[in-house]
Amino acid sequence: MNLIDGVRTKTLRVIPDERGRLFEMLRRDEPLFMSFGQVYCTTVHQGVVKGWHYHKRQVDHFVCVSGMIKLVVYDGRTSSRTHGLLNEFFIGVHNPMLVQIAADLWHGFKGLTAPEAIVINMPTEPYHHEQPDEYRADPHRNDIPYDWSAKDG
Repeated sequence: MNLIDGVRTKTLRVIPDERGRLFEMLRRDEPLFMSFGQVYCTTVHQGVVKGWHYHKRQVDHFVCVSGMIKLVVYDGRTSSRTHGLLNEFFIGVHNPMLVQIAADLWHGFKGLTAPEAIVINMPTEPYHHEQPDEYRADPHRNDIPYDWSAKDG
């Protein structure tokens, strides 16, 4: 896959034993780490789209820890060499991966598993309730050339 400038991925190494499993998501001593803002957990029901949005300062680090999601990133930056490019990632229990998304990139995700998928994000900035660094577009009616429908076949 040709990655959008500002998108990086890391395959997560799962260590199972008779007690369960463990995997590290992000460490401060690895190249993907930039800064710490907060860690939050969100859920998404099967078939529901959470998106589109982007941030002007914040870099996101998404990991799906239960279920599966389709995470999509779109480069709408007119000055970018990857302008117009879309990246799709199917991440979760069957494909453990961290996806880092730079500021100014549109992104969103769709729940693929019932009853819900659980997603952890470790953004570089804390959420500012009075002035959020979040800019939104309708998930289905916008200028982003993407259809969230399932692709059968």
